[in-house]
Amino acid sequence: MTIHASLIVDKDFKLAEVDPRLYGSFIEHLGRAVYGGIYEPGHPSADGDGFRTDVLEAVRALNVPIIRYPGGNFVSGYNWEDGVGPKSERKRSLELAWWTTETNQVGTNEFAEWAKLAGSEVMMAVNLGTRGIDAARNLVEYCNHPSGSYWSDLRISHGVQAPHGFKTWCLGNEMDGPWQIGAKTAAEYGRLANETAKAMRWADPAVELVACGSSSSAMGTFAEWEATVLDLTYDNVDFLSLHTYYNNHEGDTANFLARSLNLDQFIDSVAAICDYIKAKKKSKKKIYLSLDEWNVWKSQGSSRAEQLWQIAPPEFEDVYTMEDALVVGCCLISLLKHADRVKMACIAQLVNTIAPIMTENGGPLWLQTTYYPYMHASLYGRGTVLHPLISSPKYDSKDFTDVPYLEAVSVYNEELSEIAVFAVNRHLSEGMELAVDLRSFGETEVIQHIVMDEENLQAANTKANPGNVLPHDRGTAAAADGRITALLSKASWNVIRLRVKQK
Repeated sequence: MTIHASLIVDKDFKLAEVDPRLYGSFIEHLGRAVYGGIYEPGHPSADGDGFRTDVLEAVRALNVPIIRYPGGNFVSGYNWEDGVGPKSERKRSLELAWWTTETNQVGTNEFAEWAKLAGSEVMMAVNLGTRGIDAARNLVEYCNHPSGSYWSDLRISHGVQAPHGFKTWCLGNEMDGPWQIGAKTAAEYGRLANETAKAMRWADPAVELVACGSSSSAMGTFAEWEATVLDLTYDNVDFLSLHTYYNNHEGDTANFLARSLNLDQFIDSVAAICDYIKAKKKSKKKIYLSLDEWNVWKSQGSSRAEQLWQIAPPEFEDVYTMEDALVVGCCLISLLKHADRVKMACIAQLVNTIAPIMTENGGPLWLQTTYYPYMHASLYGRGTVLHPLISSPKYDSKDFTDVPYLEAVSVYNEELSEIAVFAVNRHLSEGMELAVDLRSFGETEVIQHIVMDEENLQAANTKANPGNVLPHDRGTAAAADGRITALLSKASWNVIRLRVKQK
């Protein structure tokens, strides 16, 4: 048996231009993301600054536009001054978020240099847990002011002549979480964030600022937190953050594959809160959304209490499977379907810690299953998102009703005259006959039909078998008379790349 679904793509049904920052990522001083991940002096691939060039190559292949740094929970106890200046003079400190020892051998300037090598911008975060206005405005001055002030001249004395020019800044991290160092009520955080935002913008009027939303939609603070924080910060911030992670601890694959519907609802809810405050304030300004932490997170808990004060111990090194790649693909499609409101998103994290890229200290690198849908979306999902008109059979799962078997969206890159259709077949036992109506574009031809599918949905890539689950080009998509037909194999991720023929 084969199920049938259809997608209508009209060039005039434009949703939004994709902000490239939708394909951002995240590096926190957590586990081996920094030490042993991006930075490992003495590794055979390390450059003169200690950066692993094999990691850099894998990151460049993703075309990551922006990377959030340095946290995460880490930032709420971080003194940024400890991570600048001569490395030999930097002190080691007890890192209370993850109960490790922070060597401070990688700090602001090193990460800025690494991001430049990776072809990425930096989304910088300031500490609003243990610190506040003064440290934040000084950091902006250190990073972004050309010269002639104490902090900018200090940067120059550290060997960094040109300012970093960081544009995007996060005002703290998950400040409603009781696990956060310096956790606050919504009113406490909103007042501090607003005053910090004012000072940071006075130090550099060009910065964009992201206020903390709730740590997740499951928090008891959710919705009221967003409304209170925005009521206090609306005039001085540009974005509100969202964080969400998904797992399949119950072993219910059909329900797990529907989790992106939760993401849809989460985004819609936060956008509605933003618009409520806009209406309340009678403002013309629109607050956009930054989903600056999202991923599949499978680990049950941290091992940090087992052996305290280690340096960069392995943490949350999840092994991702084929079904995890499908959920990541569905979430990427959800982000594209909300590209009119979600302008930034960061898959958390990038290397080793719940990450698409894995390394062994002193050894090789391998790519997890989730690397590939992330790469495909980043490479081919640039341009204009078109409203997807989908007809698909549906199913009910434990937590969701009317889940479409077809999850899909299309992006038109007018400059390249290319269309990318991203599609997931959620059906666990049946292939799907997909019909795509593209007649508004005239004649099209198939460039490539990329597929990720695997009989065993628990199959994964590992150090021992890094090529176990890989995408292939054996998709069946065919074009005729402005229509595309394709067979999507069961439980599969698909990218159909099309060229619009010039008249």
